[in-house]
Amino acid sequence: MRHLVSAGDLTREQVLALFELATDLKQRWKEGRRGAPLAGRSLALIFEKPSLRTRVTFEVGVVQLGGRAVYLSGQEIGLGTRESVPDVARNLSRWVDAIVARVFAHATVDTLARHASIPVINALSDFEHPCQAIADWFTLWQRGLDPARTRLAWIGDGNNVCHSVVLVGALLGASMIVACPPGYEPDKRVLDQARRLGGHVEVTEDARRAATGADVLYTDVWTSMGQETEKVQRQEAFSRYQLNETLLGFAKPSALVMHCLPAHRGEEITDQVLDGPRSIVLDQSENRLHAQKAVILDLLGGSVDDA
Repeated sequence: MRHLVSAGDLTREQVLALFELATDLKQRWKEGRRGAPLAGRSLALIFEKPSLRTRVTFEVGVVQLGGRAVYLSGQEIGLGTRESVPDVARNLSRWVDAIVARVFAHATVDTLARHASIPVINALSDFEHPCQAIADWFTLWQRGLDPARTRLAWIGDGNNVCHSVVLVGALLGASMIVACPPGYEPDKRVLDQARRLGGHVEVTEDARRAATGADVLYTDVWTSMGQETEKVQRQEAFSRYQLNETLLGFAKPSALVMHCLPAHRGEEITDQVLDGPRSIVLDQSENRLHAQKAVILDLLGGSVDDA
């Protein structure tokens, strides 16, 4: 990889290699093997949006690899206002080894990647969240699920996380069904790309039909950052798409529950399901750390033998 802007830029082989690398890094860390393959290397973290998991896992991840991170809020650098995105990319390329960008417009990440001479990682845009999707499928893979034999049901908004989950799932040969109200479907370009990549993707308005026989049920907030003015409208539109015990009952008895967090408890998911025995949301959260370390190490050409 040169950049990680979209999950669709990856190949199946690259995804599986990241899983293997993340497994190795996770095991080494838990065993207390503290190498420093990125000693002297640095990341710039550009964050236009607030964050818990993404900021902590990238900052801690690069430190665990022996490097350091420099946090830059959107207000500090005025991305695209005080200074143009290409100028920011060109300047950072002279100082740091990679850029991690959590932004509103996907075009911002694209522009950073076009003008930077160092790797750029999409840590969330309004169109995709590839780091989340890599960690999610890594979590299922670590639990022994064969993606090619897995039916994943996405319940709710066909948003940026949904886009990346569908694209990585397609690369791995998974069968996926997205249940959402009319007007909130995943972008047609993403669906078309997923199908070209070999994925089996279906869209329905029927949440129960999507959940029936599913191995995995995945949901996300109904109102994402930047959509606050649509909250009332969205709550009404998604009222029949709550992931609760009734809906979970249509899935396989062994079905797992996923949520990328933060959760709006009592809206898209109930406490009983989020905190229940089938929930693997904290595994997903933990694996963001190790999956992103694998991405960083791959992009910067570090060796796991030094980790």
